[in-house]
Amino acid sequence: MPGGGFCKLPGGSVVVAIGLPSPAGDGATVRFLVHAANRARALTRLRNLGLRAVYLRGNAEPPTPDEITAVLHHPDGLLWRSSPGTAQELWHPIRTLPTVS
Repeated sequence: MPGGGFCKLPGGSVVVAIGLPSPAGDGATVRFLVHAANRARALTRLRNLGLRAVYLRGNAEPPTPDEITAVLHHPDGLLWRSSPGTAQELWHPIRTLPTVS
């Protein structure tokens, strides 16, 4: 079961953070950050990228303040990082996510 959560911002929008298996199929976990008008739209943005089985149940792992700042300052509002426990890796825009060919 993927871990994740959300945070509602003062303006009414939300930031969703969710950890999913890597689309490359290498067994790693990828943490996605999505900024959207509501939770449903945030999950739809991920599903439109090909991550079909994306569901957010509960709020066990909400985004940290640093994650919220990162996604709010990115023009696309959609970031990923391969190893959530490693603070040394920077956030990447979604277009750089490796996919299986």
